[in-house]
Amino acid sequence: MEVKDLLVTPILLLLVYAGMYISRPAFTNKDTRKYFIPGFTLKVLGAIMVGVIYQFYYKGGDTFTYFTNGSRHIWEAFLNDPATGVKLIFAGKEYDPETYMYARRIFTYGDIPSYFVVRVSAVFGLMTFHTYSAVAVLFALMSFTGVWAIYSVFYKIKPHMHFELAVACLFIPSVFFWGSGILKDSLTLGAVGWMTWGIYRIFVEKKNVVLSVILVLAGFYIVYIVKIYILLCFLPAAMLWISMQYLKSIRNQVFRWAIAPMILIIAAGGGYYAVIKVGEENARYNIESIASTAEATARWIHFVSERDGGSGYTLGDYDYSPAGVLRKTPAAIWVSLYRPYLWEVKNPVMLMSALESVTFLLFTLWILFRGGHRYVTNVFSDPLAAFCLVFAISFAFAVGLTTYNFGSLVRYKIPMLPFFATALFILNYKVKSSRNSSFTASTV
Repeated sequence: MEVKDLLVTPILLLLVYAGMYISRPAFTNKDTRKYFIPGFTLKVLGAIMVGVIYQFYYKGGDTFTYFTNGSRHIWEAFLNDPATGVKLIFAGKEYDPETYMYARRIFTYGDIPSYFVVRVSAVFGLMTFHTYSAVAVLFALMSFTGVWAIYSVFYKIKPHMHFELAVACLFIPSVFFWGSGILKDSLTLGAVGWMTWGIYRIFVEKKNVVLSVILVLAGFYIVYIVKIYILLCFLPAAMLWISMQYLKSIRNQVFRWAIAPMILIIAAGGGYYAVIKVGEENARYNIESIASTAEATARWIHFVSERDGGSGYTLGDYDYSPAGVLRKTPAAIWVSLYRPYLWEVKNPVMLMSALESVTFLLFTLWILFRGGHRYVTNVFSDPLAAFCLVFAISFAFAVGLTTYNFGSLVRYKIPMLPFFATALFILNYKVKSSRNSSFTASTV
């Protein structure tokens, strides 16, 4: 921390909070207003705490790679020659005489996904005199716009569940902690939120189409650049959501059942086509090589974890053939949703993740034991629940299969946690409503 953190950041926070209070009526109503400021405040606290953890506990790490060993050199270039600084922001992998002396000191230069975070950090740095805590606050703000967008859409669909949805979208500890600082996860979480909001506005409400298209494209671009595998899970789920929403709007039940198979086949085909097209531009994530990419990623992370004495896990052998992947599927999903267990905790940071995981496990068991097992298949009759569950389960499978380290997994899985929690809350509401109806009927 530097002196300017104590000068610049309070002024920035004053301006941001003023803007939040002024804009709150446009983005909230009587149900959601009480969650707006607290939700953002938690994001700010999370962003600051990420920096504290990386500086005093890890003694370095990703956030300092992006800031201290990344955007700081762009800031220095900008101070010496603004044209060179701007050129670095828009640079790719290439070196040239004007930028070389700065680019060679940027650890992630040439790594397109990581350098994108450096670029964003540099842009925010130009606005804040390159002050760490102030840049972190702007990352938190960017992420918050996305999670609030998710919450706003889900609230429109399930207004009676405004509290439960607020918990799912705004108050999960790992989401507001790891999804707020100067990290890839803050950008992708916000981008997923923009895509969710835009898709709903375009295809369901059919309002603000121009703005919605812009947000969808912006979100798509960020996720595509930074973490393309999120798109491979999100796009098929979004296609299913749109299709089910369309079917739900058809009032004639006979006609609805008649065209349902065709609509769902089109959705599945569209999702598959979207995955193919997304993977075409990245050889590591196309259909032919995605298994080898998963294996290479898992082997490397597990090796580093074992070498450094980290919190690694294993799913068994490294057989990533189709049959091998199929065998690992239940374990991969389970590890993302419900691990680490409390007895697997090796450090204070893991404890938060373990407590969160056991809470999800207990909540899931509570729902099932209260009769939720009878409604699991019925969840797929609810478009929102189906969308959330398909995205969450496919994403849990993807990150659980390839991460092999709990420390990394807790960050990688945060984009799906609001969706998984929402699906659980919807299922719990169905169980509770059914039990209340049964009780009322038995007392009449």
